[in-house]
Amino acid sequence: MNEFSVIRKQPLKPIDLVKYSGASGDFNEIHTVPGVAHEKGLKDIIAHGMFLMGWAGEAISEWFPDAKLSRFKVRFQAVTHPGSELFISGAADGNKGEIIISDSVGEVKLRGSFEIQ
Repeated sequence: MNEFSVIRKQPLKPIDLVKYSGASGDFNEIHTVPGVAHEKGLKDIIAHGMFLMGWAGEAISEWFPDAKLSRFKVRFQAVTHPGSELFISGAADGNKGEIIISDSVGEVKLRGSFEIQ
């Protein structure tokens, strides 16, 4: 498999999650209201899984700017809190590839596969 250059994302900010809530229509307060997140047993608000999936899709587009994404599947592995610095890595063999988003201590947040045309 050919590995791609790792993409480093800026640390997540709470405002990023507020903006994503508005854009996506997902207003579950565990993403934006610390008190609600604490009531649900979380240490802080958490990023939307689809927010991370969007970053993964953006990375694939960066690695393959002229290709069309024909299949994209992910599994969310762990919650992501504001302040997390995330790294997107990937590899491909031909038109099939794998993608991982992990944090600065190596905890995998998202693992996925994709196919391009």
